[in-house]
Amino acid sequence: MSKDSERIYHPGEIVPDSGIYECDCGQHQWSTDVKGHRFPPMHEGCSGSGWKLKAAAHPS
Repeated sequence: MSKDSERIYHPGEIVPDSGIYECDCGQHQWSTDVKGHRFPPMHEGCSGSGWKLKAAAHPS
């Protein structure tokens, strides 16, 4: 597993790479994020604190 997929990104941080990010709480809550945008807040009722890369988008 790469270091990028292990890093936790917090809501409001800039998305470094487009892809599908998973909540770190283990509840399988997903967010599709675009490079340069900001990570969204955690879902209501979520016990997680951030997002980790689940699947990178393919380069164009």
